Amino acid sequence: MIIGGSASQSLAAEVAKELNDKLCSVETKKFPDGERYFRIKDEIPEDEKVIIIQSTGYPQDENMMELFFILDTLSDMNIDDITVVSPYLGYSRQERRFKEVECISAKAISKLLQSMGVKHLISINLHEESICDLYDIPVDNLSAMPSIAEYIRENHEDKKPIILAPDKGAENFAKQIAEILNTDYDYLEKVRLSPEKVKTKTKSISVENRSVIIVDDIISTGGTIVNAINILKENGAKLVDVVCVHPVLVNDAILKISAAGANKIHGTNTLKSEVAHISVATTIADHLKSLENQ
Repeated sequence: MIIGGSASQSLAAEVAKELNDKLCSVETKKFPDGERYFRIKDEIPEDEKVIIIQSTGYPQDENMMELFFILDTLSDMNIDDITVVSPYLGYSRQERRFKEVECISAKAISKLLQSMGVKHLISINLHEESICDLYDIPVDNLSAMPSIAEYIRENHEDKKPIILAPDKGAENFAKQIAEILNTDYDYLEKVRLSPEKVKTKTKSISVENRSVIIVDDIISTGGTIVNAINILKENGAKLVDVVCVHPVLVNDAILKISAAGANKIHGTNTLKSEVAHISVATTIADHLKSLENQ
């Protein structure tokens, strides 16, 4: 049985359909003072395996609290076999301590989830792979790159675009997609021309008169992507699209990226967004099937 939280109800419905599983009927609402309410409307047998699908992105506190309410309700129903699928796992961008005596938020969340009876956690493109090590339960970090590659194959007008990472850290994302599409990939690097002057350029491939797709895991304020678009335009790129796994896109990020010259902006539905055109339902469903077959 699958339970979809408020942040991921459409995605939960897609996954349930692919698995031919029952989507549990629930009631969620927010009171005028901001507090949340949750109720499970269906009966669930005690020996039932339950999968909760709930992203915990913005508003992180509300979505995380709702997830805790779901887990506590299932505990009261004596449900023991619980898997949480949180496609975007909130509070995961600090997995280590940078300053003395500051909270490691990813570790705090791991303690809370495990204390509430989660037996298995599944997420997509966690900010750092090391987050998995904070848990004593199995944690599966899935990749959205196959879903993104398939979307590009089916929808992009150029069948051989350059897949570009905005920096060295995202190179692996570009490589995964390029290998699926059998096309070129590269990343932007900073080259010091003098003690005072630094130039950012593509590592090895010319983008002149080429279609380029910038790919990253998270786009938040959009500053890095705007900079990348400007560089590509200066170097003669014919067309620039932007794709990301997690479209956080705070404030006026979409406006800034569009104004910089992006042709189209696409994200996956790990988060609710006006650019969430790419579904990760098949990625999640296929993984859940593989777990059942183990």
